[in-house]
Amino acid sequence: QVQLVESGGGLVQAGGSLRLSCAASGRTISRYPMGWFRQALGKEREFVAGTNWSGGSTGYADSVKGRFAISRDNAKNTVYLQMNSLKPEDTAVYYCAADRDGSSWFSRSYVYDYWGQGTQVTVSS
Repeated sequence: QVQLVESGGGLVQAGGSLRLSCAASGRTISRYPMGWFRQALGKEREFVAGTNWSGGSTGYADSVKGRFAISRDNAKNTVYLQMNSLKPEDTAVYYCAADRDGSSWFSRSYVYDYWGQGTQVTVSS
């Protein structure tokens, strides 16, 4: 089993930055594709960013492309999401997820096997 714990969320003004971390425990995630998703109040969960096991292949939702960056440190069993130029519409609970069987990242939530509890990001205008 893999436990994922997100951190780094908070309240930030529009235009600001935050860096989210997703720390894994229980077993190594070094071979797992990882994803970040978010869910705003009253909306469905949506894909934000994904990375393959090495970080050599990454993908982003159009809404965050050029502003967010996903990365990972397999030695630390941790995945990150750097969020810059934040907008009020980025306000949501952010979740990280691990895909134990995949070969690369995927934008559909159903492929991911392990999920964190989420961290709240609030962007004020």
